[in-house]
Amino acid sequence: MEGLRRVGKQHRPFGARYMALRRRTESRLRHLFTAKGGKPQRSSPHYFVLGESPWYERLAERMQRVQLALSALPEDQTSVTYPDSFTAMGFGPEFAVPLEPQPYHGRVFLLGELPELIEHQGVPSPRWAPEYETWTTWPQEAFIEVQLWADDPISRYLPPSPRGVDSAIGVEGGGCP
Repeated sequence: MEGLRRVGKQHRPFGARYMALRRRTESRLRHLFTAKGGKPQRSSPHYFVLGESPWYERLAERMQRVQLALSALPEDQTSVTYPDSFTAMGFGPEFAVPLEPQPYHGRVFLLGELPELIEHQGVPSPRWAPEYETWTTWPQEAFIEVQLWADDPISRYLPPSPRGVDSAIGVEGGGCP
């Protein structure tokens, strides 16, 4: 955890509170995904942003982009939340992160549901603003998040890892045109 605090300038909260929120979010996310027929191969997903997000690219220094076609993602290994999973899974208020509930919160969508979701909700795309330097001022709906629960589609971007250990993607975010 200390290493995370020192690497680059992050505009997100790290530490015990962040990790508790992350774990609860991923647990609910995985449960909802498997309930809809998803077959995750990983205990936690790789995270992506649908389309381009200048806002997301500014979350930390040295962010890099990976672009994948949605058709390259296996349907039974890919979930979607509107907006990001932290907001959508709804644990924020327990961690003093404000939340205005929306009908699409608490839900996980499959790739096949994405066109209808976008038709009804659109694609959020806020621009970066100086006040977003502090995570508590972030816009509630900054992007649509795509979660990939397998390594194969992005294996060329992953660093080598010991067998049996989930790899961490070496690049953050990225559009999925």
